[in-house]
Amino acid sequence: MLLRRNMTGPMLKLNGRDEGISVSLETKLSGADLPEKVLTSITNLFPNFPIDDDLLNPELGNAKDQLIHSSNLSIDIFLQQLHKQKILDTALDSMSLNLDSEECYFYISRQAALSGKVSFIIPGEFPLGGTIKITLRGSNLKDWIEAATWHSGRDSMPRSINDERSMSKSGEASTWI
Repeated sequence: MLLRRNMTGPMLKLNGRDEGISVSLETKLSGADLPEKVLTSITNLFPNFPIDDDLLNPELGNAKDQLIHSSNLSIDIFLQQLHKQKILDTALDSMSLNLDSEECYFYISRQAALSGKVSFIIPGEFPLGGTIKITLRGSNLKDWIEAATWHSGRDSMPRSINDERSMSKSGEASTWI
């Protein structure tokens, strides 16, 4: 579970559940992909992703460009990993690149997820091993992302979505002192 400081009291736990955040995920299974590896990469970060037995035992030629997707997933483990890896500012920027008022989407590396890690994909890049597209929906999504990626360093160096410290749309880091 994630903790977010409440300036008037104890830490708040953020995990997406019962917070009005809907999480869906999709990835494309191509002919060269091993279905069990792709599913492992997904379930490492989203353990409640439903596993379809037909997907694990495809008939010859069936795996070509098959879309794997599910909704109503728990984002708990994913958020825990962001904190564990200490990539919260990167997460803030990456998760908000394609944000509108009530929806955002972003991509992570399947290869990194296979090891239980989160690696955000810079727009226009196509990493070896494929990508996972994650879509978040909910009201006040901007505030939720800022709270879910909060860390104590923001007490001294505040950050918010699209501030002057945000990475550019191309993934370039901002230089700041």
